[in-house]
Amino acid sequence: GNGWTPCLEFSDPETAYTGSQNTERMGAVTSGYQDNRYWTMWKLPMFGCTDGSQVLGEMKQCTKAFPNAYIRLVAFDAVRQVQMCGFLVHRPPNCTEFQDPSRRSIA
Repeated sequence: GNGWTPCLEFSDPETAYTGSQNTERMGAVTSGYQDNRYWTMWKLPMFGCTDGSQVLGEMKQCTKAFPNAYIRLVAFDAVRQVQMCGFLVHRPPNCTEFQDPSRRSIA
């Protein structure tokens, strides 16, 4: 493995996405700056976890506890002291913003 530490985070749909109604901006937005980056952490990071089934089990528990929340998996590198990746693992069943890639358009 790569030695990264997995961690689950969750957020209510109202605050999962950055928007003017739920974000305080401290000046002009600059390249690489991310508003509303922090979600609530599910338990503690899974320090020392080397078994993917443990992560899947925690995902299942988190989804059961918060079925109407967005849940994402993030991974931290202890050497570099940064978040290395993050992706959505659960979308609330009643969300309306998701579109199948074949139906997405910027036009």
